[in-house]
Amino acid sequence: MSRDVVVTGLGLVSCAGEGVAPHLAAYEAGGAPPTDAERFAPYPVHPAPTLAWDGQIPKKSDQRQMEPWQRLGVYAAGLALDAAGVKDDAAFKQGLHLVVSAGGGERDYAVDGAILTGLRGAGEAGPYLNERLQNDLRPTLFLAQLSNLLAGNIAIVHGVTGASRTFMGEEAAGTDALRIGAARVASGQIDAVLVGGSYNAERPDVLVIHEMGGYLRRGAYAPVFERADAPGFILGSCAAFLMLEAAETAAARGARALARLAPVASDLTRRGPG
Repeated sequence: MSRDVVVTGLGLVSCAGEGVAPHLAAYEAGGAPPTDAERFAPYPVHPAPTLAWDGQIPKKSDQRQMEPWQRLGVYAAGLALDAAGVKDDAAFKQGLHLVVSAGGGERDYAVDGAILTGLRGAGEAGPYLNERLQNDLRPTLFLAQLSNLLAGNIAIVHGVTGASRTFMGEEAAGTDALRIGAARVASGQIDAVLVGGSYNAERPDVLVIHEMGGYLRRGAYAPVFERADAPGFILGSCAAFLMLEAAETAAARGARALARLAPVASDLTRRGPG
């Protein structure tokens, strides 16, 4: 069985703003996207926009217990539900499936700093590091950073209570989340799924991780293909969610199909020089 998969809702948050219209306007205008070159100098980042969180996360208690990457994801998921016209449809959301992709969450910077500082003077680095990892890092902190917590918060805040699955990682995880969500709808296993992810680039630890490999750009913004003077990524905070439905399901409820999703595929890139 292979059904057409259509997009009926789109939730976007990035440095360009929130929602589809600001992103289309930014795309048509061209030019440099909003960039913060000061806060994490010498590394520029594309920061998240200022959002009225109450619009998609009404309870302050929910906002407080989430870290920025989770708030961005929950917010974008709400935008997608709004756009699809199902935000207030409890029966639809009760059966709505969810696939989430995200990286790890924020670190305990004080603990990380103490471990790295002590490592410099340790007689034997290996045993020292093992001891610190066992005694200083709280398992509950790590569990709170997993991508399934984002899925849980979407379920709590928006009432999306169908089955969920999560992928933890970067680009490949995002592609697989979309591929599997679309394949399940196309195969007839489910009729609708909310698929998306979020990322907070405004964190010292993610900048350190990328810079350890020499992957970050230094200095001012430049378009991707004009960075010969200082090659590298400029990371950005963002979130995106899609409402995917079988074409007949969307038509039956009178939903407008924004696009038809072709099969999703991914492959490895060359790692060697050239």
